[in-house]
Amino acid sequence: MRTLTLNRLAVGRAVPWVLWLGAAACATGSASGRDTGGTYPVRIERTVFLMGTYATFVAETVDRQTGLAKLERMVRVIEETEAELSTWRDDSVLSALNGQPVGTPLPVPAAICGLFSRIAKWHAATDGAFDPAVGNLIKAWDLRGEGREPDDGEALAALAASGFDKLVLDAVSCAVTRRAAVILDAGGFGKGEALDRVREAERDRRGAWFIDFGGQVAVSGESSDGPWSVGLAHPAQRQKAVLELTLVAGSIATSSGSERDRVTGDGRRIGHIVDPRNGRPVNRTGSVTVWHENAFVADVLSTALYVMGRKEGIAWAGPRGIAACFFSADPHSGDVVFRTTPAFKARFPVHDSPPGEEETKD
Repeated sequence: MRTLTLNRLAVGRAVPWVLWLGAAACATGSASGRDTGGTYPVRIERTVFLMGTYATFVAETVDRQTGLAKLERMVRVIEETEAELSTWRDDSVLSALNGQPVGTPLPVPAAICGLFSRIAKWHAATDGAFDPAVGNLIKAWDLRGEGREPDDGEALAALAASGFDKLVLDAVSCAVTRRAAVILDAGGFGKGEALDRVREAERDRRGAWFIDFGGQVAVSGESSDGPWSVGLAHPAQRQKAVLELTLVAGSIATSSGSERDRVTGDGRRIGHIVDPRNGRPVNRTGSVTVWHENAFVADVLSTALYVMGRKEGIAWAGPRGIAACFFSADPHSGDVVFRTTPAFKARFPVHDSPPGEEETKD
């Protein structure tokens, strides 16, 4: 298993919360030949800007031409997902729903129908900590712009016009009706949904693959050299990996405070993730990493657990068998403190840090 810190991640774009420390890119040979019919695999890499972030695709195949074709298929799947879920494109399904008159059903594709059913499941399971119908709150706080603090009236109005429970899904006819002028945002589930669609599209094709999608990682299985090596970034120093995991299956997703948070003119920090339960941005400097075999679930739960915070999050995730790790940085030394669920410890050899000052904070 190779380990190579990709310092180039810091050049020209934001560094994700997951730093890939895995196999070297572009047509590198391997001595193993696992899952390649005994031949030496060729490793091909491609980086593409998708869904507002950079996605790096790595594929192992028997030759370069086959690898390039595989990468092209994978990119196309995510482009097709983006065409359905983008809120920046007027022709997407999500944009159509967001503009649909209140009370008028909108027929949606079967894939979106199934997606909304899963969203409803996790919205209920997390008691609303995961809720993608927060577009009005994002707008009120200008979280996609410079950031601002709305007055109480505006904030309450935005909260009243938010909530996934204001959508009605007719699973038989695959139609969605808005009961209020809610606006859906795919930021908490879109990448995971796209990664799962790639997995399904490539399920019966040979050759291992790895995707780092703006910090969420998914793999098809072990590489020809064994497990993929993935480094998780320091909560405050994103170019520094503080924990290395070996990934053989599933997906790792991280949610955090980051450079996307905003600071107002008087120095107040406005987090870029909204707590749907109270309508206010979450202002934390730590991060939460979730592993799950399903990338959509990993994406959803990393968002929900970040909203909950460490104490509530561990209390919720632990009994449910969710593999989660909460990170915080010591305010004086900068040392990183880990708090993990039993399921995370069972999958990755990580030991919780000794209690410290961060224990007094959420």
